Amino acid sequence: MTNLLELYVKLGGLVLVGFILGRKLPVTVPTHLGQFLFWVGVPISIVSFLRQSSLSGQIWIAPAIAYLAILLGAFLAWLAIKGQAYFRNTVPQQSTQASLILAAMLGNTGYLGFPITLAIVGKEYFAWALFYDLLGSFPGTYGLGVLLAARFGGGIHNHWQIARAILINPALWGFGFGLLFRQVTIPTVAEFWLEKFAWSVVTLSLMLIGMRLALLNSWRSLPQAGMSLGIKMLLVPLILGSILPLFGLTGPIAKIIVLQMAMPPAFATLVIAETFNLDRDLAVTALAAGAIVLLVTLPVWLWLF
Repeated sequence: MTNLLELYVKLGGLVLVGFILGRKLPVTVPTHLGQFLFWVGVPISIVSFLRQSSLSGQIWIAPAIAYLAILLGAFLAWLAIKGQAYFRNTVPQQSTQASLILAAMLGNTGYLGFPITLAIVGKEYFAWALFYDLLGSFPGTYGLGVLLAARFGGGIHNHWQIARAILINPALWGFGFGLLFRQVTIPTVAEFWLEKFAWSVVTLSLMLIGMRLALLNSWRSLPQAGMSLGIKMLLVPLILGSILPLFGLTGPIAKIIVLQMAMPPAFATLVIAETFNLDRDLAVTALAAGAIVLLVTLPVWLWLF
C-alpha cells in the first residue's frame, strides 16, 4: 500500500504539474513537447531501458496478447452496440459507433503504460511492455484502428501516407537500434547520463499527459464513454488476464501484461477521430474519464495479479 501511495503521489503529481502548465502556457507548448518526445526523447529512452531489460524466449507472446486484447475489445464493443440497438431500439451514428469501438480497443500503453510499468515492476522486465506496445498496440492502432475509422468515417484518405507514418515512426527505429545496441559496451559516464535522460523522458511524458488533459473539457458523452471504458479497462484485462498462466506467464511478467491491457484509451483515438470525422466529443470524454478511472482500477489489478 505504501508503494502504491508513493506511485500515486509521483504519477499524480507530475500529471497535475502538467495540467497546471497546460492551463497557463500557450497551446503550442504541448505540441512542441510532444514532437520532441516523439522524435527524440522516446526513441533514446527505449534504447536506454532496453540495455537494462531481460529478454526471455517467451517475450514474443506480448504483442500476440496485445492483438488479442485489441480484437476482444472491438468485438465486445460491437456486441454492446448491437445489444443497445436491440433492447433500446436506438442505433448510434456510424461516427459514434467507430469512436466507441476505438476507445474500447486502443490503450495508452506508451506514454502512460511505460512509466506505470517502470514504477511498479522495474526495469528488468520492461522489455515486455515495449514489445506489447511497439509490436502490438502501435500496429493495431495505426493498422486496424485506422481501417475501422476509414470504414465508418467520412472523406478520402491517402493510405500510403498512413503506411509511411508507421514506417518512419522513430520509436520503432529506436526499438530496433536498442536491440542491436544492447551488446555494445559504452563508458560508465555515458551509461549514467543515458539512463538519466531516459527517466527525464518518463517525467516529461507524464507532464504531457497533464497538459493534454487540461485541454479536454467535454463530458457530454460520459454515459456512452462508460461502456467503452468498462470493456477496455475491466472486461478485457479480466478475461485475458485470467488465462495468462495458460501461456506460461506468471509473476511480474503477467502483471506487466495485465497493466498494459488495463490502460485507459489512447490519445491516438482522439487523433484518429479528428482525422476521420468521427465522434470527437466521445473520444475526448473517454480519454479524460479513463485517466480518472485508472486511479480506482490500478490497485484492483495489483491485488488480483
